[in-house]
Amino acid sequence: MLASTFKAAVRPSRLSSSIGAVRTKVSLPDLDWDFGALEPHISSKINEIHYTKHHQTYVTGYNQAIEQHAEAKAKGEVKKTIELQNAIKFHGGGYTNHCLFWKNLAPEKQGGGEPPAAESEFAKKITEQFGSLDNLKALTNSKLAGIQGSGWAFIVKNKENGGQLEVVTTANQDTVTGPLVPLVAIDAWEHAYYLQYQNVKADYFKAIWNVISWKEAEKRYTVN
Repeated sequence: MLASTFKAAVRPSRLSSSIGAVRTKVSLPDLDWDFGALEPHISSKINEIHYTKHHQTYVTGYNQAIEQHAEAKAKGEVKKTIELQNAIKFHGGGYTNHCLFWKNLAPEKQGGGEPPAAESEFAKKITEQFGSLDNLKALTNSKLAGIQGSGWAFIVKNKENGGQLEVVTTANQDTVTGPLVPLVAIDAWEHAYYLQYQNVKADYFKAIWNVISWKEAEKRYTVN
């Protein structure tokens, strides 16, 4: 089955008439490539399972949590609304991070791995701060290797620090917020690599740069 059969949507949906509230559902985003398009760097099977199983779990979990939260809030169940906030944060973060992740990737024949144009402001900023793109990759890989358990690494633009680039990590499915604009998001959960790279996650961290879309990162840098 092609990845493009999964449609992205944000659909308004009513809760029970007794509540009369309206919530918004999320769904899997479209992918710009088929599952096997990132091989040999990321296998077709990994992408298929990652997208249709893991990302779908966050979609389902978030939709359920916000519906339950709306119901609990309407009924005045304060304790339950507090308890559900953790589920909303976890599944909402998982949904958001994966949407960023998929858009970050591109097959080599579609520009994956190609560095940003040397004359671009983005490329100049990378050189100014890190000396070279390779140095930025090395720093990011070092941060990824330091994640204990599951988490993410992000190359971000800090809007409160003069647009400086930073590499930050988060635990589990926490995402970046506030002034931090995610330019590149890299999944360090085992489900992103174990089927292919097993326990040598450092090889996955090296390989993924071959399919990173710096064009997408530059776009995010420019418009935010």
